[in-house]
Amino acid sequence: MQNRPTAAELLESLAELLEDTLLPVLPADLQHRARVGANLARILGREVELGPAAAAREKELLEAVPAGDEEALWQALAEVVRADLAIAKPGYDSWEGE
Repeated sequence: MQNRPTAAELLESLAELLEDTLLPVLPADLQHRARVGANLARILGREVELGPAAAAREKELLEAVPAGDEEALWQALAEVVRADLAIAKPGYDSWEGE
């Protein structure tokens, strides 16, 4: 059983406090720091929620790559990077490239 609020929920509350409550009243030279703090709290929240599954999937993908199969390795690495981006920079994980 998980106690509420979860770590991810607490981090989201911290991000909202920084952005919605403190940012508007901070002097201009400190507003950027509040935005960075809010962003870091959200990244940590996603890491708490998504990180364990992403790490397990990464291990599974890389262990399944046959030796010398560069295409399979490339596909595995692309999936690993997408999972990392889903945590660090959501939205960028869906980019298909050119």
